[in-house]
Amino acid sequence: MDEATEVFTSHRELLFSMVYNLLGTVADTEDVLQETWLAWSGRHRSSEAGPILHPRAYLVRTAVNTALARRAEISRRRESYFGPWLPEPLLAPAEEDPGERAEAVSIALLVVLETLTPLERAVFVLHEVFGYSHPETAEVLGRTPAAVRQLAHRAREHVRARRPRHRADPAVRRQATERFAAAVGGGDLDALLRLLAPDVTLWADGGGKATAAGAHPVHGRGKVARLLVGNAARAQGVRVRWATANGDPSAVLFIGEAPFAVLVLDLSADGEQVEDIYFVTNPDKLQGVNSVAAQEN
Repeated sequence: MDEATEVFTSHRELLFSMVYNLLGTVADTEDVLQETWLAWSGRHRSSEAGPILHPRAYLVRTAVNTALARRAEISRRRESYFGPWLPEPLLAPAEEDPGERAEAVSIALLVVLETLTPLERAVFVLHEVFGYSHPETAEVLGRTPAAVRQLAHRAREHVRARRPRHRADPAVRRQATERFAAAVGGGDLDALLRLLAPDVTLWADGGGKATAAGAHPVHGRGKVARLLVGNAARAQGVRVRWATANGDPSAVLFIGEAPFAVLVLDLSADGEQVEDIYFVTNPDKLQGVNSVAAQEN
């Protein structure tokens, strides 16, 4: 392995995490990393350019700004996307410690980040997730520290208003997910109604390619419960495997050997009720399911 490849490889996980948190899809993230590699390898091997004194800074700056440039194309795709759009879940075996991926951003938070401007999102991810200072973030984005501080303030207030800072213990989340799956699978409407918060929202992403809840999120305990129980009654032979999605406990649903959906719940502050249900059925977003299933076998 030559020096350019070795340096890039040593930073690849960091770059993947940063770009994924900006874009929310694995394919787009891989494309950005490929462009970053081409820029890095070309610059590294150039006989005219001097040595890169700070490889990490160069790679992060290149990857983040390439991702920002890609946002316009992604936004155009989203305009024609059928139904709610959810991030592609990053799956890992259930026994893996979520603490090992401290940079993992939950599905719920990524949904909120979609409502920020691209620059606000970049500032939030760099500062709040990866701990970059405002001057460091300004250097990455080519902005002044003062401008970055304003962006950070707007992003933080926006996220705080839509995503209170509480995360239930992983064990509590796993137990709630198990109870939820049992209630839905068993058609137990009463048990499901007890689990759901009155203003629960179901976000179901099929992308027009798979079963989902429809063109819009579904709100309210009664509507969500009836929809889930009705869909479960029509599904045959569904099996559940446990995994983590973006660091949170999740249920991966299979029909036969084929992955059908990834289910992630967001709980109330006390961990007693389900406030949001994220249900990904778009097959394009289930590419990581088979690799996780293979690790279990």
